[in-house]
Amino acid sequence: MSKALERIRFDLTSIRLFIATVEHGSITRAAEQQCVAVTAASRRIAELEAQFGVALFQRRPHGMVLTDAGRSLLAHARALLQSVERMHNDAVAHAQGHKGLARVAACTSAALQFLPADIRAHQALFPDIDIETQEGTSYGVIKAVVQGTAEVGIYEAGVSNPPEMMRTRPYREDRLVLVTHKAHPLARRSRVGFADILPCDLVGLNEDSALSMLLVRLAAGHDGKLNVRVRARSFDTMLAMIQAELGVGLVPLGVARWLAMSKAFRHIEIDEPWARRQFVLCHRHAPDISSAALSVAEFLAQPERRAMLQT
Repeated sequence: MSKALERIRFDLTSIRLFIATVEHGSITRAAEQQCVAVTAASRRIAELEAQFGVALFQRRPHGMVLTDAGRSLLAHARALLQSVERMHNDAVAHAQGHKGLARVAACTSAALQFLPADIRAHQALFPDIDIETQEGTSYGVIKAVVQGTAEVGIYEAGVSNPPEMMRTRPYREDRLVLVTHKAHPLARRSRVGFADILPCDLVGLNEDSALSMLLVRLAAGHDGKLNVRVRARSFDTMLAMIQAELGVGLVPLGVARWLAMSKAFRHIEIDEPWARRQFVLCHRHAPDISSAALSVAEFLAQPERRAMLQT
């Protein structure tokens, strides 16, 4: 242990107070939330500043404002609490007879199409490892792994690159199709390109979703403007809007086969390379990842092994 670490004497209560003060902009409100006396809370913040030798806040009439140093340490404080939470959850898992708990975040397309079967195959091989999943956008998945709320992430490759501290590997591919109502003019087509889709009223997902950002990039490449008539938070809602003839939408083929099997829908092939998407697996390097999560990541990154157990 370094001499610098030996001099650190703060506890988790002080870290929680620091974060709460940032979130509330007030020591008084932070103290109330943490059930600590205001004078004690103020003293703890001052002790943190003294130990690190920097001012964490600017004291202003309207509240507490982070300094540049405070903003830098805030990320570490949040990561510290998340690490402690993971430690607690892993201890609980072992105490209950489990050998590990892995937290996996996946974008919606991957969570719907691939993850259920992959988790089932992994648990058949490693029954003592529990897997906790969370679903979100590809950006949200990367953020969850960076912040430590998830250990393994699965996101769409075209969205963003994770920080260099992450290890990335290919996961799976999918293919987008155009889903229309059977009465839509494009419903009679066997295949379409983006030039055919651009003039249509569209039913889209939230603006921060990978599909929405893909549409924006494609429209920019065609010097066109998207006609997004309505946005939905899920594929279920999106397909309900399409069934109501509010527009057409891009949907992963696996999702369309599952959720859009009504005779009211038509699935039309998209005859362009952008319709095929790659999903990426990301996680921290050892030793900054639990053995349980590393087991899951290694399994998900081996398609032959997954396929063997799913047959």
